[in-house]
Amino acid sequence: MIGERLQELRKDHGVSQAQLAELLGVSHYTISSYECNRSDPDDNSKIIIAKLFDVSVDYLIGLIDEPLSFNRNNRSLPLPQSFTKADCDNVLDYIKYLEFKKNKFNES
Repeated sequence: MIGERLQELRKDHGVSQAQLAELLGVSHYTISSYECNRSDPDDNSKIIIAKLFDVSVDYLIGLIDEPLSFNRNNRSLPLPQSFTKADCDNVLDYIKYLEFKKNKFNES
């Protein structure tokens, strides 16, 4: 699983195997080995990869299918992949409504 995800992330970000290898301090053959699922990166390398491509380590290793940001905080909410831009705008509008409602309640 990690091999396919790593290759997809690397290509989506326009990073070559040689460039990734340099960042991790390994050879490009090692990156190829990761991508072919012949070996796995060590934990420190997984963290570097996750930070570089801004995905969670859970996503990288295949525990979850949603590519959550590495930099997320506990106030971040993942929205379903099926949500359109309009759906996301509706969610933001609803959040504004809840903030308005909370402020009105606190003023009373």
